[in-house]
Amino acid sequence: MDLGLTGKRALVTGSTAGIGFATAEALAREGAHVIVNGRTQRRVDEALEKLRSARGVRAEGIAADVSAAFPELDILVNNMGIFEPKPFEEITDADWSRFFESNVMSGVRLSRHYVRGMRGRNWGRIVFVSSESGLQIPVEMIHYGVTKTAQIAVARGLAESLAGTHVTVNSVLPGPTASEGVGGFVAQLAASSGQSAAQVEKEFFRQARPTSLLRRFAEPAEVAALITYVCSARASATTGAALRADGGVVRAIA
Repeated sequence: MDLGLTGKRALVTGSTAGIGFATAEALAREGAHVIVNGRTQRRVDEALEKLRSARGVRAEGIAADVSAAFPELDILVNNMGIFEPKPFEEITDADWSRFFESNVMSGVRLSRHYVRGMRGRNWGRIVFVSSESGLQIPVEMIHYGVTKTAQIAVARGLAESLAGTHVTVNSVLPGPTASEGVGGFVAQLAASSGQSAAQVEKEFFRQARPTSLLRRFAEPAEVAALITYVCSARASATTGAALRADGGVVRAIA
């Protein structure tokens, strides 16, 4: 199936690893001109080297203010975010502010900047990479879950403001995914508990995510496949939606 992405300029924030990199790679393979973004130029350069190893891939990157370097986009994937397990009573005001700035306001600012051009050209795709934690707030990181709920709300509200146009806005809700950060977290737990990574993963789904139907961490590419489709011309009737790639963690039908 041709997704109609050839020549589209796409920015994926936080795209040097994990879901972000897998999304950048999938978009590039579909013919999009991808802009990689990360916290350091070294990580950006490493990601670009991997992407450019595939024939025909068009990609560039930056670790600075992307809106200044790339004033116009067709596709914006707001993927950059942070997470940190922490007991509620230990989450400080500074922690709350840091999470809201990183997970919510980064996407708000970029969307505000790029939506004007998308509206003017009457075509665009904006995707917020939220989480199933936005629907089922995790007790071990409430501040993270709240920011993911906020992303879903922003995406829906922005979609409402674009009613009747060919600009779509959606959120995609991954479940537990084998990203770089999660891999490090699992390795740390395995080392401290004397268990293997496989044992830690099994125990995590038994205790922390017992409703998972997948019963394993999703691969970043599995989540990226849904994000890529939502960014495509084929997804023209999908807007204002919260689409789950959560492995069945959320039990509600709606």
